[in-house]
Amino acid sequence: MVLVYALLRVLALLPLRVLQGIGAAVGWVLWKTGAGAAATTRVNVSVTRPQLDADAQDALTGEALRATGRSLTELVRVWGGGARRALKLVREVRGEEHFQAALASGRGLIIAAPHLGCWELLNYWLCSRTSMAILYRPPRMAALEGLLRKVRGDLAPEQVRAEGAGVRTLFKRLAAGGTVGILPDQKPRQGEGRFAPFFGRRALTMVLLPRLAARTGATVLFAFAERLPHGGGYRIHLLPAPDGLADADPDRACAALNRGVEQCVERAFAQYQWGYKRFSPPAEGDRNPYWQKDASARETNAG
Repeated sequence: MVLVYALLRVLALLPLRVLQGIGAAVGWVLWKTGAGAAATTRVNVSVTRPQLDADAQDALTGEALRATGRSLTELVRVWGGGARRALKLVREVRGEEHFQAALASGRGLIIAAPHLGCWELLNYWLCSRTSMAILYRPPRMAALEGLLRKVRGDLAPEQVRAEGAGVRTLFKRLAAGGTVGILPDQKPRQGEGRFAPFFGRRALTMVLLPRLAARTGATVLFAFAERLPHGGGYRIHLLPAPDGLADADPDRACAALNRGVEQCVERAFAQYQWGYKRFSPPAEGDRNPYWQKDASARETNAG
C-alpha cells in the first residue's frame, strides 16, 4: 500500500484535465464494447429516460460512461495531491447559506450525499467546515481502508460502520447537534427498506435516514460536487430536503428521500453512478429490468 500511495503522489502531478481525459477514454471504450457497467448503464438510462428515442438514449449512455471513467481517474488527483490541495479545485458553492443556517441552529445536520459527481471531494469540503461522521460499509479490500485514512489526513471524517452500534452513534451525534453523512441511494438489505418511486419506477430505499431525521429533528440537506467541463474543477451544491422526508409514514418519507436524490441528479444527470443496479431487486409485480442483460451475459459466457 505504501507503493500505491507513492504512485498516487506522482500521478497527482498530472493536470486534472489530463486525468479526466484518460478516464473519459476508458468510458468510451466501455460504451463501444458494451462491457461491464456499460450494459447496466444502458438499462438505467432506458428506465429513467423513456421519453428519449434509441439514438438519444445511446448517446446519453455514452456520456454517462465517460463521466464514470472520469470519476475514477480524477481520484488520482483528489487522493494523491492531499485533501487540502484538492479543496483548491472547488470553484463555486451553491446553497452554502442552507449549510451555515443548519450548523447555527444546533439541531443536528444530516448530509444526504448521493453517488453523484466527486463525493470524495465533497467529504473534504464538509470536513473542512465541521466535524462529521459518515455511515459506511467497510471496503472488501482491508488495505484500501488504511489508504483512505492516509489520503484524507486531517480532513478524515469519523467512519461509523453500518450496523447497530454505528447507528446508535449517529443518533447520539445528532442529538448533540452534530453532523452526519449518509449515502441516501445506498440499497438497504432485504427487509430493511421500503420500495419507493425513483424516476418513475419503484426502487428499494433506505428507511434509516428518514428515521434519523424524524426522531432527532435534525435538518437534512442534499449535497454533491458537480464536475465542471474541461478539467475546470468542481461546484458544490447544497439543497434543502423535499417536504415529507421526516414523515411518520415510511412510504411517504422514502418517496421524499428519492425525490431529493432526483433533484440532485437532474442537475448533473450523466455524473450519477448509473453503473449501479439501482432497480434490483424489483418490487413485487415489477419486472427486473436487468434480467435480459444478465441472461445475455450468461449465454455469452456459456458460449
